[in-house]
Amino acid sequence: MNLPNIITALVNSQNQYESHSYADCFTDNAVVFDERKTYIGKTEIENWISEANNEYKTIMKPLNYDEKENILSAEISGTFPGSPAILKYHFEFNNGLIQSLKITG
Repeated sequence: MNLPNIITALVNSQNQYESHSYADCFTDNAVVFDERKTYIGKTEIENWISEANNEYKTIMKPLNYDEKENILSAEISGTFPGSPAILKYHFEFNNGLIQSLKITG
């Protein structure tokens, strides 16, 4: 699978529970939509992923990437009910970083 470098960095950061590195994959004013909540900016994104990592110990396994739509399908496993789950990560990019990420089931 041919993933953009920034998505590879995001997956690696997630799987190593490196919240700061995860947040560094985003622009300063990036927006993340997950579970009906919105996180704006690197600080909120870092806090969100840190809390999620501590609670759920999530691991991402990329399954498919749609280059036209910038959608990553990934198997997500961890300590959450219903694990593992297949989620879709809808990306928008700006200057090689993630500007927007919407996570859907």
